Amino acid sequence: MEIKGPPGSQIATAEGGDFSEPQPGALVAGMLIGAVYRLRVTNIPEQIGFEVFPTVEVIDRTYPPRGQEFRFPIPVELTQEELEMALAGQFVTRVIYLEDPDNAVPVAREGNEQAYFEVADGDNPLDVADTLGRPVAILRLGARVPGPEGPDATFLYGCPPMVKWHASQPRVMSVINDDSQASAQSKPIRDLTPTNRHSMRRSRRR
Repeated sequence: MEIKGPPGSQIATAEGGDFSEPQPGALVAGMLIGAVYRLRVTNIPEQIGFEVFPTVEVIDRTYPPRGQEFRFPIPVELTQEELEMALAGQFVTRVIYLEDPDNAVPVAREGNEQAYFEVADGDNPLDVADTLGRPVAILRLGARVPGPEGPDATFLYGCPPMVKWHASQPRVMSVINDDSQASAQSKPIRDLTPTNRHSMRRSRRR
């Protein structure tokens, strides 16, 4: 997974019963299928001092070449608009799916922004995504915050494990060849945003 927020924002993950130190830039990590991961987003532009606690649920996997798992992450973008919607009390559900080229939706795309479209009222975004491709992750944002005593295990969904990628590591990992037992050479990869992964969302007031 590659999760990123607006420029300047910071993301922390639930670890060991609390949140980690917030980090700027994108969070790249390997996550378990079926687990729900609680995040903490701070330093939101134009909303300094406010925090949003979205969740990411991984519901399927991709199949990158062995040793290149961090080169082809599933992109999840926390937009300024959606973070402000959550702060205003709205609940946003975004489903990220791998697009079926035979059912491609003609959505204009600007730069590297993740393409998305709104589903109609009453439609389940997961069901709609299933008709257009293969859903792989669900992002949920709302106004829920930890209690006065801080986040508990329920709020943090038990802090499921993850494997984080760090900027000092290459995106392509060294792999031992089963036949020769030789270590494959690897170099850092920079441009990693796939173009065929789209999302749809639904928002409602609580």
